[in-house]
Amino acid sequence: MAPVKPSARQFSACFRCVRGDASFNGAPRRFLSSSAAREELQTTSSTSPPPPPSSTPVDAAKDAAAPKETPEYMKQWGDLDPNAVELKRDERRLIRREGIQPIGSRRRRAIIARDSAAKAEQIPFEQLPYQCFQEARKVLLADREGKLKDIKTQITRIENLKAQDPAVSGGEAKKATRLRSMQNHLNDLIVLADINDPLVKKKFEDGEGDMNKPIYRYLADQKWRKWKRLVLEQRIEQFNLVPDLLPALDPIADVDLAFGRKNIPIGDFVDSAISENPPRLNVQTFERGQKLVTVVVVDADVPVPEKDSLTYRCHFIASNIPIAPDQTSIALSRIQQQSRKTENVDEQQVALSWSPPWAHKGAPYHRLAIFVLEQKDAKALNISEIKNEKRDGFILRSFVDRKQLKPIGVTLFRTKWDESMEGVMQRNGLEKEVDVQFKRKKIEPLPYKRRTERMR
Repeated sequence: MAPVKPSARQFSACFRCVRGDASFNGAPRRFLSSSAAREELQTTSSTSPPPPPSSTPVDAAKDAAAPKETPEYMKQWGDLDPNAVELKRDERRLIRREGIQPIGSRRRRAIIARDSAAKAEQIPFEQLPYQCFQEARKVLLADREGKLKDIKTQITRIENLKAQDPAVSGGEAKKATRLRSMQNHLNDLIVLADINDPLVKKKFEDGEGDMNKPIYRYLADQKWRKWKRLVLEQRIEQFNLVPDLLPALDPIADVDLAFGRKNIPIGDFVDSAISENPPRLNVQTFERGQKLVTVVVVDADVPVPEKDSLTYRCHFIASNIPIAPDQTSIALSRIQQQSRKTENVDEQQVALSWSPPWAHKGAPYHRLAIFVLEQKDAKALNISEIKNEKRDGFILRSFVDRKQLKPIGVTLFRTKWDESMEGVMQRNGLEKEVDVQFKRKKIEPLPYKRRTERMR
């Protein structure tokens, strides 16, 4: 049996007597007090099932028609209960085979597994028979009642200020400033009323929180900023997205990228056969209300051999895409198909269809940046004007300024020459570029550094 940490020592004796139970697969137990591994295993979307993987449209149609069967080696993993898995290996297997996230932390799942093995009665979370827990809940409920009274008072003050004459408030500008300040304070009170509620934290940890409520948006925003946003900022600086593509960037939305069922970490290499089809984005916003966004995909490393420099190429533009805290999925392939079926240009969303990323043989890798741009005042853009944008030499900062867009999120993947690149280029009308190969230019040494026969 694996060594047990002191934090879960009290559970070790219970598991010794059920070591041979079939539900535990005879595996050694490890109890961890942290749920960091679960955070690393988060999938891109929990609201809609991801589309099947495909390298070509024909393969995608075949995969969609054929039912998915569980491979034989996956059946040998046994029963995986999302309420009781504790090992990292079982968590990965559960997500891979069933597509289900394990609930809560490993310590909590260990307790549930212990109770189910002992056939103990399941007690609701809010009725746990611990005196300290119940007394703490009474204190939290009293604090919440006080916050609710403050909320009612603040709402009354805001209504009185709205009805007040602007001359009494010092003018329209000062009145608007006071209203904005009071509304921000009201939003803070609404969050503070539920921030300490153990049931709220339990639902959020289990992925059952309603993102239409301010408290769950706040908790999700804080969780994102503690880890994923820090990694995103590092990648933005590491790959020089600022200032190569935009002069400044302050991401406020979580953007996840996936090709088919394969989730792509930011900055990872993607095989050209996979990136031939449009990806799927999961854009999680943390602000109330619906937004209209524009998605732009730009290649920042297009070589220009004649000038010995680099330029830009636009691979995709789609506008007027609605997103909300509970509406996060953006399937670019589905949007592109719908736009092709729509005859009215004003109702279309895709201005420039998906162009598969490609790179010459011998050339360095290309950075493919995917930007999510918020449209001003949620106003729809004119698709017919955007269709006139040129792919080659596309300047993103100019496009953002002309259309009054605000960057709220970004993700990135890289591509380079691989064994599938030649086929991708031929299928997309780039036969002339297949034979182009880049080689390092040999630099002749200075005369005084050349090795002559006499020196040898």
